[in-house]
Amino acid sequence: MKKTSSNRPEVPQARTALDRFKYEVASEIGVPLKQGYNGDLTSYQNGSVGGEMVRQMIRRQEEQMAGEE
Repeated sequence: MKKTSSNRPEVPQARTALDRFKYEVASEIGVPLKQGYNGDLTSYQNGSVGGEMVRQMIRRQEEQMAGEE
């Protein structure tokens, strides 16, 4: 059985936008994320970027859903 990456977008066409979003969020919260190797960052820093991305995506979806009433 082939192992699949859990780090792939559900919509492959969104990869570029998600990458831009990741770097934008990292910049907003002060995490020095750069393209390529980021092994010098702590797990906490990396996790904070992912967590903030999820918070912002949920907020945007909630705002969109609230506007559909």
